[in-house]
Amino acid sequence: MFAEDGLDASVADIASRAGVGKGTVFRHFSSKEELLATVVVRRLEKLIADGERLAATAPPQTALFDFVTLAAGQQQDEVSVLASVDAVGEQLATAQARLFDLMERLAAGARSAGALRADVSGEDVALLICAPGHVAGFASSEDPQLWRRYLGIIIDGLRPEGAHPLDR
Repeated sequence: MFAEDGLDASVADIASRAGVGKGTVFRHFSSKEELLATVVVRRLEKLIADGERLAATAPPQTALFDFVTLAAGQQQDEVSVLASVDAVGEQLATAQARLFDLMERLAAGARSAGALRADVSGEDVALLICAPGHVAGFASSEDPQLWRRYLGIIIDGLRPEGAHPLDR
C-alpha cells in the first residue's frame, strides 16, 4: 500500500488489506512511520542477502553489475515513498550502512577484476542505483521497464573503457 499510495496509505486500509484490525497494527508498531521503516528494513535486508550471495558466488566482474540491476529493479517501488520519509530510525540507518559496506566490497572486487573504473567508489554506485527510476519518471512514455534503458547507460558509464577522469 505504501508503494501504491505513499504515506497517504491509512493504517486502517493497511490493516484491512492484511486481514487484521487497526489495533493489531498498533500493537506491533507505534506509528505508521515505524511500520514503514520495518518494511523498508526488511526489503533492504533481503537485498543485502542477495548481494552477499552474489559476492560469494559470482565472478567479481559480474557480481557488482548483477547486484546493481537487482537493486535498481527493487528500488522502483520505493522511490516516491522513501523520498517523503525523513529519518525513520536506527534500524534503517544500520541497514543502509550494511548496504553501503556491501557496495564498497562489490566495487572493490569489480575494480580488481578491471570491470569498474578505478575512480568510482561503492558509494558512487549505491547512489547511482536511484537514478534510473527518477529519470524514467520524467519520460513521456508509460513503459514500466524504461528504467532498464537508463540503468544500461549508467552501467556503461561505470566501466573503465573510454572513461574520462571525474571531478573530485
